[in-house]
Formats: sequence, C-alpha cells, structure tokens
Amino acid sequence: MQYLGETISLGVALLWTVTALAADGASRRIGSLNVNIFRMVLSLILLGATLWVVTGAPYPLYADAKTWFWLCLSGFVGYVFGDFCLFNCYLSIGSRFGQLFMTIAPLMAAITGWMFLGETLSWKEGIAMVVTLSGIAMSILTRKDGSKKLSLKLPLKGILLGIGAGIGQGVGLVLSKVGMIHYTACVPADASASFDSILPFASTFIRAVVGALGFIAMAAFQKNLGSIKSGLKDRKGMGLVCLTTLMGPFLGVSLSLMAVRYANSGVASTLMALVPALIILPHCLIFHQKVTWKEVIGTFVSLAGVAIFFL
Repeated sequence: MQYLGETISLGVALLWTVTALAADGASRRIGSLNVNIFRMVLSLILLGATLWVVTGAPYPLYADAKTWFWLCLSGFVGYVFGDFCLFNCYLSIGSRFGQLFMTIAPLMAAITGWMFLGETLSWKEGIAMVVTLSGIAMSILTRKDGSKKLSLKLPLKGILLGIGAGIGQGVGLVLSKVGMIHYTACVPADASASFDSILPFASTFIRAVVGALGFIAMAAFQKNLGSIKSGLKDRKGMGLVCLTTLMGPFLGVSLSLMAVRYANSGVASTLMALVPALIILPHCLIFHQKVTWKEVIGTFVSLAGVAIFFL
C-alpha cells in the first residue's frame, strides 16, 4: 500500500492526542503514578495476549540478551523517566503545554541518533532547533504589566518536567530503534512471515516490562502502594486509564515503531509530532481553558522547526 507508513503516522498522532487528553484527566483523578502503574500492567496484558494469538507465545520470541538490554534501557528512559515527567507535567501545566514540549523529542532523537547510530547533523538541523525552541519560547514567555522584561507564564517545575518528557521520548525512541535492529538480526530466517509485522509489539512488550517494574518500585519507595487500591475504585478514572492504555502504550507506541519501518523516519516523526496542534481545540473544549493567538502561533512555529529538521 502506497503511503502506508505516512498513514500510520497520522493515525499515531490522533491516538496520542486522545491519550494525552485521557491521561490528563486520569492523572487529576487518581494521581500520575497510579495511572502509569495501571496502564503499564494493562498494556502488558494486551501485548501478551496479542503475541499469544499471533506467535503462540505470550512473550517476545527470539529476543537475545542485546535486544533485551537496549529495549529495557529504552523502556527505562522513555517510560520510567519520560512518562513520569510527562504525566506530572500534565498536573502542573496541562496536556496542551505538556505536548508542546514534546516537540523537543525529535531534536533529542536526532542528537541521540548521532551519538549511537552515527547519523549526521547538518546546519539545517541547527536552524530547526532554533526555530523549535523559538516557538516554545513564544508560548511560555510573556511581559507583565507593560514591562519590557520577559517572564515565564508557566510554573518552572512544569517547564522542567516538560523538557524532561521531551528528552525521555526522543532518547527512548532511538534506543528502541537500536534494540529493534538487534531484534531483527536475531530472528531466524525460517520464522513465520507474520512475526515481522508483530515485532514492534514484541519490542513494546519488553519496554513495558521495565516501565511496570519501574513505576511499581517508585510507588514502593514513596510508600504509596496503598493509593493503588483507592485508585481502582474510581470508575471514571479507571475508564480514562483504560483509554490511555489502549491508545498509548498498546496501539500508539507499537504503531509508531511500525511507522518508522514503512516510511522515511523523518516524515513519520514529523507527522507524529502534530499532537500539539491537534490537541489545542479539544483541550480548550474539555478543560474550558482560553488559548491566545500567540500560543497558537508559537505551537505552529515549533512544529515548523520539527518539519525543517526532518524534511
């Protein structure tokens, strides 16, 4: 099918938009740590069931030690660090601004790709970085009471968490790519043809194992395990968690790995980065928050930087 990867990428952007809105609502009801624990465990169940149906085993077949190492590292950076920052960022500044900081992810992916995969960086990437960061600055900086001095209109904590989320997402994606390269290499030649299409789901399973263990360990360290039971009693919150899980770590993440296999990685990454633009209208309607033209323009400037970077 022509443009299969590009079509998948657009679908991923829509899925991640729904995920961000649902995760925002769920985090406010039952806490960001509980949301991450529930969605990681649920995603493992869904992924294990999918692997069982397709491959006959509820776990990733053929994965060797190198595959597990790189995908586990990806899961720690992308899920445990990145999603911890992202979901707490939602609580601080909301999903609309949280997703704006995710435009940093492609830039971090390019830098990490240069470090781990020997990919080159050119002057065009430098311009793209400046444009992207300028767009973010337009959205989060303001002048108060006619003063010429610029100040942050968002809490510093939320901004730092947003930056951490973007870094975790970008670095985690490249580490996933390294893991999938090792995974593909160790799959035997006589493996069924269907395993090639399920490989992104098997890779996501390994990442989710680390994510689940990491968040449970975090809750135990904070002596917060008791809140898990109370979170389970919140039906609306758990409904949002189920929606977050289905659209995010199960379908969204797995399809994002599939998208970069069937389309130019730059085009796929740019299309998947459209979430900050797609989320503006539904976020305003759901959470009844006003948005200024400056913030809208800043969002599209930031996305333009992402496009320059890859296209």
